[in-house]
Amino acid sequence: MDSLAPSGGGNGVVSTTETTAATSSQDPKQNLDETINSIQKSLGLLHQLYLTVSSFNLASQPHLLQRLNNLVLELDNMSKLSEKCNIDVPVEVLNLIDDGKNPDEFTRDVLNKCIAKNQITKGKADALKGLRKHLLEELDQSFPDEVETYREIRSASAAEAKRVAQAQSMLPNGDVKVKPEV
Repeated sequence: MDSLAPSGGGNGVVSTTETTAATSSQDPKQNLDETINSIQKSLGLLHQLYLTVSSFNLASQPHLLQRLNNLVLELDNMSKLSEKCNIDVPVEVLNLIDDGKNPDEFTRDVLNKCIAKNQITKGKADALKGLRKHLLEELDQSFPDEVETYREIRSASAAEAKRVAQAQSMLPNGDVKVKPEV
C-alpha cells in the first residue's frame, strides 16, 4: 500500500506528504500557511486518537494503529514543512508562554521600552538644541561679527541642502520618497 494514498479504515484522513515536494519553492507565506494547516491537522488527528483510546477495545486496535500511523506521518510532514519556515521567536515570548502568560505582554513591554528610549533621546536632542542656542547667545555677545558670518554660512548651507534634497526627491529628514505602486 502506498503511504501517500488515503488509508482504509474510514477515518477520512489523508496524508499531505506528497504535496510537500511540490511546495518547496513557494514563498514564505505559503510555507507558513501550510505549516499552520499541518499543525491544525495534527491537532485533529490527536483528537481522533483521543476518542479512539478513550473507547478502546480489542476490536478497535487496527483502527487505533491506523490513526497512530496517520499521526506519525502528519508529524513528519509538519517537521518537513517547518524547516522551510524561517521565523524568529524571541526567547522571552516562549518563556511567557511557558509561564502561562499572554505573549502580547512582551509586545506591550517592548513598545513601552521603545517609547521610554524615544523620550530619553528626545530629551537629549532638546538639551543639545538648548546648549546650541545658549552657546550662540554667548558667542553673539563676545564675537558678534563671527556669529553673523556663521549664521549666513549656515543659512546658505541649509538652503543648498534643501534644494539638493528636493532635486533628489528626498525628504528633509533624509528619507527618500517612495513612489506608490500601481
